[in-house]
Amino acid sequence: SLWAAVPALLFLLLWRRRRAGGAGRVCVAVLGDLGRSPRMQYHALALARHGREVALLGYLQTRPHRDVLRSENIRLVPVAELSGLRVGPKLFQYVLKVLVQSVQLLYTLLRIEQPSYILLQQNPPGLPSIAVAWVAGLWWGSKLIIDWHNYGYTIMSLSHGRSHPLVLIAKWYEKLFGRLSDYNLCVTDAMKKDLWVNFKIKAVTLYDKPASYFKETPLDLQHSLFMKLAKDYEPFKPRYYRAVSPSADRSAFTERDGSSGGVLKSRGRPALLISSTSWTDVSALTSVLSSPDYERFIKEGAELPALVCVITGKGPLKDYYNGLIKNLHLKHVQICTPWLEAEDYPLLLGSADLGVCLHKSSSGLDLPMKVVDMFGCCLPVCAIHFECLHELVKHNENGLIFRDSQELAKQLKMLFLGFPSLEGKLASFRGNLRASRELRWDQSWDQTVLPLLGSRE
Repeated sequence: SLWAAVPALLFLLLWRRRRAGGAGRVCVAVLGDLGRSPRMQYHALALARHGREVALLGYLQTRPHRDVLRSENIRLVPVAELSGLRVGPKLFQYVLKVLVQSVQLLYTLLRIEQPSYILLQQNPPGLPSIAVAWVAGLWWGSKLIIDWHNYGYTIMSLSHGRSHPLVLIAKWYEKLFGRLSDYNLCVTDAMKKDLWVNFKIKAVTLYDKPASYFKETPLDLQHSLFMKLAKDYEPFKPRYYRAVSPSADRSAFTERDGSSGGVLKSRGRPALLISSTSWTDVSALTSVLSSPDYERFIKEGAELPALVCVITGKGPLKDYYNGLIKNLHLKHVQICTPWLEAEDYPLLLGSADLGVCLHKSSSGLDLPMKVVDMFGCCLPVCAIHFECLHELVKHNENGLIFRDSQELAKQLKMLFLGFPSLEGKLASFRGNLRASRELRWDQSWDQTVLPLLGSRE
């Protein structure tokens, strides 16, 4: 019958287009905020560096890095973020959202210039992005590359449970459409193994690596950054700034010598601790910092510095925790939650004394990119334990792994004892990071991803 022939004719049309291909163009797609998707920005920059024309597609909530904005080979393709779909039961809302996102994403993918490859970030929401990207790939004759950051169904299971019908459908969906891709990348060897064992998907491990601008910050740039932050944030001002001339070129951590003009670390400066978080997992850190134990140790004569803890990032519970922080009355610990420009974040990491990572993987198979960036800045890290963290954080070599707030508290006291002495664990970890000289993103990408793309069409 005629109706039976329509699917066959459609398939033949799509297959014909699939053989056509697009010359030298790549679509890098993120169904999320581009500014908060550094790995996909790095993909786009690497492709542009090799002369590819890149359509970087996603939500434009946060400004991408200036290197992306300045690249002549990268074109931003905005996707309008959905809002206001709060009608009916939650299941109906979710189904409606997936349907609207599917139409919206497919429409956007079919409006760009024909790409040779569609490189898709597989991070929630994987539903509907994988299926939509596959259909768009059929239409354009493009090869589909999925970069697996995590599984969407494991994140859904955190709120619904592993046996919930939606979670089971999401797992089936990721397994089915994931196997229709041409190439697959993943972030750990553990995930590579899991993709093959459970999904029969062959993947290549592309570890997250820091971009070239994640490095130790020179002292003069540290001073400029601290002076900039001191205009708006109290912890960056000198501890006794009221007794200092308002025009004094001095922050809580650095000062400029009046005679030589050089920048020096301030005597008796506090230790600078930084944590980047989604604000859903910050309780371990705030409980340690708000504990009276640290203050008591200082009062009892322990050689511990005052602490300035900077917590960056966005998340639904940020206002809640900010309210708790404001009610703390601590003499030797200050907590700051600044809004940082994209270019200032690497500078702050490169100026800090210790990083704290509170990332917990829903699958146990992904690694926190925030730690990768910290290591690029030779910044030692205390990170909360999960299954494959050892692929990145080597306990007692480049940092420490803790399991609860009590263990983190002991680690902070041990690391900062005698600060800022150039001896001890903190200095040893930093020295090991300097000596490791691991590959940067560009070199790792060229070795791993470039061979998949073949010669430029």
